[in-house]
Amino acid sequence: MLTRVKSAVANFMGGIMAGSSSNDHLGGSDLPLKFPYMRPEFLGLSLDEIECSADHIARPILILKETRRLPWSTGYAEVINAGKSTLNEDQACCEVVVVKKKPGVLSSPNKTSTLKRRSSLPNGEGLQLKENTDSEGLTFHYWALFDGHAGSGAAVVASRLLQRHIVEQLQDVLDVLRNSAVAPPTCLGEDPDHAPGGRALTRAASLRGAAGAPGSPSAPPTRFFTEKKIRHESLVTGAIENAFKTMDSQIESERSVYNISGGCTALVVVFLLGKLYIGNAGDSRAIIIRNGEIIPMSSEFTPESERQRLQFLAYMQPHLLGNEFTHLEFPRRVQRKEVGKQMLYRDFSMTGWAYKTIEEDDLKFPLIYGEGKKARVMATIGVTRGLGDHDLKVHDSNIYIKPFLSCCPEVKVYNLTEYEHGADDVLVLATDGLWDVLSNEDVAEAVTNFLANCDPDDQHRYTLAAQDLVMRARGVLKDRGWRISNDRLGSGDDISVYIIPLMHGNRQQ
Repeated sequence: MLTRVKSAVANFMGGIMAGSSSNDHLGGSDLPLKFPYMRPEFLGLSLDEIECSADHIARPILILKETRRLPWSTGYAEVINAGKSTLNEDQACCEVVVVKKKPGVLSSPNKTSTLKRRSSLPNGEGLQLKENTDSEGLTFHYWALFDGHAGSGAAVVASRLLQRHIVEQLQDVLDVLRNSAVAPPTCLGEDPDHAPGGRALTRAASLRGAAGAPGSPSAPPTRFFTEKKIRHESLVTGAIENAFKTMDSQIESERSVYNISGGCTALVVVFLLGKLYIGNAGDSRAIIIRNGEIIPMSSEFTPESERQRLQFLAYMQPHLLGNEFTHLEFPRRVQRKEVGKQMLYRDFSMTGWAYKTIEEDDLKFPLIYGEGKKARVMATIGVTRGLGDHDLKVHDSNIYIKPFLSCCPEVKVYNLTEYEHGADDVLVLATDGLWDVLSNEDVAEAVTNFLANCDPDDQHRYTLAAQDLVMRARGVLKDRGWRISNDRLGSGDDISVYIIPLMHGNRQQ
């Protein structure tokens, strides 16, 4: 087992299996690609430019040629890795998307009056009507980063399709969301007599296809109004969560038809009805910088941060460990000579440590091994949430790792309407290639100082700030590799960065 683990670590360092990306698109599979390898469409690169961008020695930083290609004057920059994979396994997507009613679905009875009241709302709550392409839809803005591993296939597919799944999920709650855009915020299930503003959506709105006036045969009984209250933002959160699950299921079902290699982390932002919804599955990161203050908007999901979830699953379903791993954690590898002796340990129920007597089963390799960026699940992968990885196995075994990898994102909500944002207040999204070498404080200081020295009217300032961040994380090539400030080792990973000005979001209200 130890030999196998050493080989696996060598082949899968940093969650990337050596050489797999070259097989991804250069003949490693007889199956066709669902989508060809690409760089973000909004960069507007030619095929020659895409080829030049893959230079692992020069590592040119790519930036937007035209700021008009992205909403809100969003800045973007990226750079390829220093040779750990043939292709850039990061992917990015940014779109303005319209959610329309599904064909054949009737509008709610009060839609006409709803639209007439829309423009008179105080504080501009919700989207302006002019943003809707017609009276039946809602518009949302979408940014996304996908960090691939073991190939770029899953990242490419997710960058093309995840937003479509979000649209499909939002269609199911479109009428409810449109109603919430024209009335005081309430909760599903609230009593109309006690709801803020004297109005609430009936419990029927939470029943798919339910309709009818009070007293009609299809109307819900009064007792429904005493049940659980559901906020409208929870519907959007649920739509994003379900979209991730649907995307992961599609990758699984189509992997026998298309060459969709590896897996990917996913970090997405949806701006809808005045709120930012940040969904994260993996180790990319989002922070808001507002008046110099840092507001974390995501959490990284790693073997260490999700230790208890992983250990609990292994405890409940020990067959997933293939009789080669133990769900228990020890400060170091247990040796045979220590059987019968006492050693510190912990399991899924513990945050602290305690002593136990070592048994034969404790000699198995730990489910989670290593610390920090070197921590691995089954000595193979360093992230515990994301999309894809359905075929990933422990090296030289038939033990699948996917059961331990969740596709469910954590979704955090930021209400833009609660704050007045200046030109230097931004949301920063980046893959782990940036955060491996720069802290939240490093990034906030760099962005704040850079924007302070730019013309506030320069719409390229956010792209240049993103370029500056990538430059700081990549560093400069020297005799001893890529180096950043204080001669520290720079990032050898793919790096992708969005800088989204929040002031422009306020103008969308």
